[in-house]
Amino acid sequence: MIVVIDYGMGNLHSVRKALEVVGAGAKVSSSAKDILRADKIVFPGVGSFGEAMKELKKRKLVQPIKDAIAEGKPFLGLCLGLQLLFERSEEAPGVKGLGVLKGEVKRFKLKGLKVPHMGWNSIKNKRSDIFDKVPDNSYMYFVHSYYVKPKDKKVVLSTTSYGIDFASGVCKDNVYAFQFHPEKSQALGLKILKNFVEL
Repeated sequence: MIVVIDYGMGNLHSVRKALEVVGAGAKVSSSAKDILRADKIVFPGVGSFGEAMKELKKRKLVQPIKDAIAEGKPFLGLCLGLQLLFERSEEAPGVKGLGVLKGEVKRFKLKGLKVPHMGWNSIKNKRSDIFDKVPDNSYMYFVHSYYVKPKDKKVVLSTTSYGIDFASGVCKDNVYAFQFHPEKSQALGLKILKNFVEL
């Protein structure tokens, strides 16, 4: 069973539908028991870092998420679900993230470029099972004002250029996470989801 974590923020049902399109049954849930029983976990999100951490704490989901990752369950973070895996964010000074990955989330400070970074942009990807049959420099759909800055550059799985080169995908052991929205990125985005389902 794949569980899509519901913490009151994000495009949960479009992610669930995308997983169904690639042949996976998925359950949207805010239950700690479901998270710990899941075979795989998808952690989507849209909104602010501080509010999201507040909701995760309110629903007592912080420890179950960390425990599921520690158990080695394949885990996929999307958009805000990527950012929350890190230690802190400029969006919410003083608020601790999940700290699964070392590093921080920074706000784009770009001259002559609009923030948020919105629309289609290419990803320069490393070779990985999750990018099977996804060509280098494929275009994905982004909507974000903040980007992650991992402490360990080895976790960076893909980069994208928007004024600066930033990490648009990361991977550490069983954890994969992307700044873009695979569920909104047409055939190649769905291919990434299918690859995750088949890991």
